[in-house]
Amino acid sequence: MVVLKLNGSDLSIDLIKRFLEEKDSTVEITEDAYARVKSSRQIVENIINDGQTIYGITTGFGLFSDVLISKEKTAQLQTNLIRSHAVGVGNHLNETTALLMMILRLNTMLKGHSGVRVELVEQLKTFINKRIIPVIPEQGSLGASGDLAPLSHMALPLIGEGEVFKDGNIVKTRQVLKELSIEPIELAAKEGLALINGTQAMTAIGTITYIESEKLMEDSLWISSLTLQSLRGIIDAFDEKIHRARGYDEQIYVAKKMKEYLENSQLTTHQGELRVQDAYSLRCIPQVHGASFQTLKYVKEKLEIEMNAANDNPLIFNEREVYSGGNFHGQPIAISMDLLKIGVAEIANISERRIERLVNPDLNDGLPAFLSPEEGLQSGAMILQYMAASLVSENKTLAHPASVDSIPSSGNQEDHVSMGTIGARHARDIVKNVRYVLATELFIALSAVEIRGSDKLSPKTKEKFDEYHQIVDFINQDRKFSDDIKHLADALAFV
Repeated sequence: MVVLKLNGSDLSIDLIKRFLEEKDSTVEITEDAYARVKSSRQIVENIINDGQTIYGITTGFGLFSDVLISKEKTAQLQTNLIRSHAVGVGNHLNETTALLMMILRLNTMLKGHSGVRVELVEQLKTFINKRIIPVIPEQGSLGASGDLAPLSHMALPLIGEGEVFKDGNIVKTRQVLKELSIEPIELAAKEGLALINGTQAMTAIGTITYIESEKLMEDSLWISSLTLQSLRGIIDAFDEKIHRARGYDEQIYVAKKMKEYLENSQLTTHQGELRVQDAYSLRCIPQVHGASFQTLKYVKEKLEIEMNAANDNPLIFNEREVYSGGNFHGQPIAISMDLLKIGVAEIANISERRIERLVNPDLNDGLPAFLSPEEGLQSGAMILQYMAASLVSENKTLAHPASVDSIPSSGNQEDHVSMGTIGARHARDIVKNVRYVLATELFIALSAVEIRGSDKLSPKTKEKFDEYHQIVDFINQDRKFSDDIKHLADALAFV
């Protein structure tokens, strides 16, 4: 069982991956984190007792920031905030994403700048460990002042309201809490704002999308190696000297991996044997895939900064330093997600071109047209290429950057927003489409390799061939191929 120790500073994508891979994983809070929480909470109590004017603690929110709230009503202010901001619509986020949102929100509170009570962080920890997962509609966030609507839906169950998942079903929160003998928490001053002023929806979606993207980019290399052998491609294009001459580490890495996958293949050729050079979709795999790998490095860095960031408002530093700023603004993640969209979409773009080469009799070096088992009578993989082309085209619209858009809100007080959560959702949808495209390339390549002679494959790709042939059969007769694609896509998924 994985125990994820949270302290507000050391969370990483690798730790999250390990947590998500184990169903019984739990979180713990370090003692130094508890001490920071207690210290910052005492400062909030002093502010209230002294009658100071501090945004979100003794004032209203947004355009109402100049409206003072009496000491007696500061707690009600926080509950009203959660209820009024729970306006999300559309499909709900999956349980894994909602669970990660809670972990990320808890982690930022442990930095000691949010001013919440120990009781609140304990409630979050209990919900995470008992898998009381909120139902969170995915639409409705502008990405500043943070993910207000999604986080409000995340917060509602903590106070006994809203809905949660149970055994795959959606049920009222109070029913689950009663069964587990858990009392809803009554929010105190500052706590409602501390729950929803942050970037945890976009960061959670972005983190899971990154994990899936990283896996797909790695998978794309052995899949394209199968295709290259199916087409008797030229191995010389992956010579290390070519790629070191350009100097990109990721390009060098991809070329190295391709050489490893293709080592001792009897299906590859050398330049001049069958042709002088291959098409770009084969020859330029290191250059194109390598450039997409470059985006992962940037995105991972920004996600790991954000998951350990204080993105609440106001932020509490000591008795004399409570500042209202804008760390809730999602622009860093918004731009990261837009970059990830482009990087992942390109993997499908080049994969679809390899699919075309596999099925087109003018390009596939003597393979049957569309790999049809009976040309004319059976269509074979003809419409599989159509489907892949459709997804690639859809990705082009989804890859339009969300972060270049903005629209004013809250009476023009919040006059520039990031749209980061929209960008993260689009990146997630692109990844899903890319997985289907790669599954399609894999499906067709398995049949093409069988025609060429799977015994001639390189040892490493023969292992992959055997593994995935257990999931699907070859294109030996026309059938509903969507089932085959789904089975392979599921096998390629991380979560």
